[in-house]
Amino acid sequence: MNFVIIGAGSAGMRAAETLRDNDPQASITLVSGEPGEPYARMAIPYILNGAIDEDGARQRRSHHHLEGLGIRYLNCKALKVHAGPDGGQVDLADGSKLPYDKLLVATGSSPSLPPIPGTDVPGAVTCWTLEDARQIATKLVPGARVVMLGAGFVAGVCMKSLVNSGAKLSVVAGRSGQILRSMMTPVGSRMLQRWLEGRGVEVITTGRTLGIEPGPRLIMDTRTIDADLIILATGVHSNVSFLEGTGAEIRNGVVIDEHMRTTVPHIYAAGDVAQGRDFSTGEWVVHALQPTATEHGRIAALNMLGKEVAYRGSLSMNVLDTVGLISHTFGLWEGIPGGTHTEVIDEANFIYTRLCFADDQLIGAITIGHPHHVGAIRGLIQSRRHLGVWKERLMNNPQLVMDAFVDLNQG
Repeated sequence: MNFVIIGAGSAGMRAAETLRDNDPQASITLVSGEPGEPYARMAIPYILNGAIDEDGARQRRSHHHLEGLGIRYLNCKALKVHAGPDGGQVDLADGSKLPYDKLLVATGSSPSLPPIPGTDVPGAVTCWTLEDARQIATKLVPGARVVMLGAGFVAGVCMKSLVNSGAKLSVVAGRSGQILRSMMTPVGSRMLQRWLEGRGVEVITTGRTLGIEPGPRLIMDTRTIDADLIILATGVHSNVSFLEGTGAEIRNGVVIDEHMRTTVPHIYAAGDVAQGRDFSTGEWVVHALQPTATEHGRIAALNMLGKEVAYRGSLSMNVLDTVGLISHTFGLWEGIPGGTHTEVIDEANFIYTRLCFADDQLIGAITIGHPHHVGAIRGLIQSRRHLGVWKERLMNNPQLVMDAFVDLNQG
């Protein structure tokens, strides 16, 4: 069997290893659109703050890991996929063609640039690849003026490194006026904003961004901000253009079924590029999460081998270190119509806990500054445990979640 995997992130690497573990004789080719060895994108902030070097960002410690597994590794961008009833081929940027019996698309996502002029001026960069990290690192000196355009999860991941470098950071939240809006209630966002401002970060929640001019400088309808570096952190989109013409169904990502199959025979998808099942809702969504990507890769590989393993869905979960303040979100943290929720807010100590319920089941949660019970929260959500009398106890005191978890799992 001839397997080809496009994308060498968490999903692609796990898939390649799983294929080899289960089929010692298969031909396996892993294709990366970036130069160098496969690396962990989530390691980039640690490169920026000097905690690790680029070598420390590699996904596997051995430089010969893939070679030792007999997996062919290519650094070349995939341009187009040709699909047939019994397989197909992948056209690469160097003019070569890769035939496949079964193909896994694990190409992840790329930054979405804001719809303004000047995103290509020198000094305006994204924060997504190792090359981005190199460009940013050259500017990160004490006192450097750094403007971050965007205040979502991607921005949140990078903030700590920027602040710890001694740079003077300004964060432009955009029209919503709320930082981390996609993963936090207004209560939580305001708490995180106050934490950032207490550490010298300017958070700009009003005004419209008009463009970027050489300098670089950010032009808003209310002010102009001169900078040494402007980081574009306004979201991401799935990498799917090379699938055009294959017949693959594409919405926010490549649509897959519970066995990670796309709508095209012999083509599978996994990771950030795949629109898979959500554990909480049963709907088909893109979860750009490393644990989800890793599990997608494993399940996809098993199904490519003909093992028919169903994926029960990924739990939406985010963990963020906002310049030293840890936050978690799980599942349906906004709650549902007809559901109930409870909150504990300790503004003075930057502690916030929100639990959301459907009848007597925990379905979502947010924690800020109090990470001790997150394992219990996740366990109660994923087990779909009926809480019984613990529902009312948690409504009155959300900090009892560990007690509930232990009691309900006894025996």
